[in-house]
Amino acid sequence: MSIEVRNLTRIYGEQKAIDQISFSVRRGEIVGFLGPNGAGKSTTMKILTGCLKPSQGQAFLNGIDVQVHPIQTKKITGYLPESNPLYTDMYIREYLSFISDIHKLPSKKEKINTAIDQVGLRPEAGKKISQLSKGYKQRVGLAAALIHSPEVLILDEPTTGLDPNQIVEIRDVIKNYGKNRTVLFSSHILQEVEAICDRVIIIHQGKIIADKNLVELRKDQNGKFIKVVLKEAVIADQFQGLDQLRGISKTSDYEWELEAADPELLKKQLLSLSLQNNWNIVSLQSENRSLEDIFRGLTKTTTHEQH
Repeated sequence: MSIEVRNLTRIYGEQKAIDQISFSVRRGEIVGFLGPNGAGKSTTMKILTGCLKPSQGQAFLNGIDVQVHPIQTKKITGYLPESNPLYTDMYIREYLSFISDIHKLPSKKEKINTAIDQVGLRPEAGKKISQLSKGYKQRVGLAAALIHSPEVLILDEPTTGLDPNQIVEIRDVIKNYGKNRTVLFSSHILQEVEAICDRVIIIHQGKIIADKNLVELRKDQNGKFIKVVLKEAVIADQFQGLDQLRGISKTSDYEWELEAADPELLKKQLLSLSLQNNWNIVSLQSENRSLEDIFRGLTKTTTHEQH
């Protein structure tokens, strides 16, 4: 496995930022690492890149223990942190030259030009970093993460500050790069995750609550929801007593979304309930849900940010 996490825990004071989490990512996978603010995403990424020590557990990159061999793992890792720390008094090429020297790269000029072209920095390449917009600063950070052609790429909110056109360009960079390497990235823009990833890991309150292929995740969740539209206005209490009902949300007094233990049985129970109450059902159908809907359903409790 390119990335392997075993029982990883990080404690800040009395707060467990991450709690005994385990997962792995294979070479050639692009995996979205999702969670609400404070879920433990950035903490996990900092541990994987050797920027933070775990309280317990181990992390491996290409089979190398991050804590035992930190320099060796940094050589094969590209990392764009959420804060994107840059030396803003440097020119773009000067900064990328500095990063190249850290990695002791041969053919430095060629590597710098390749990185600039990869992330679309060519129009701004002669500027100081301080003169750049937030979106172009983000591109500089991504260029620095890519310049040494790392085998593992870890990106924390890589599309922050980018306009819609820039997001599409960076999406293409990530997709192309991930074809024969490993990419783990977090984002709050779930449409981006759907466009780039085959698989998502969802973390909530320091624990992994989902780790599935996107197709499987949708299949699992979509089959559980039913949308019912009525001619009559009803209230939520009138649905009580349906033993297959696991959750309920209201679009209007006439439209409801129901979560079912057994969807087909719930449909039958709804039809029976409608006859008892003289309701007229306009439509009754299984509901396909977006990744955003699924994410919100799995992470209903919000927490404060912990990094």
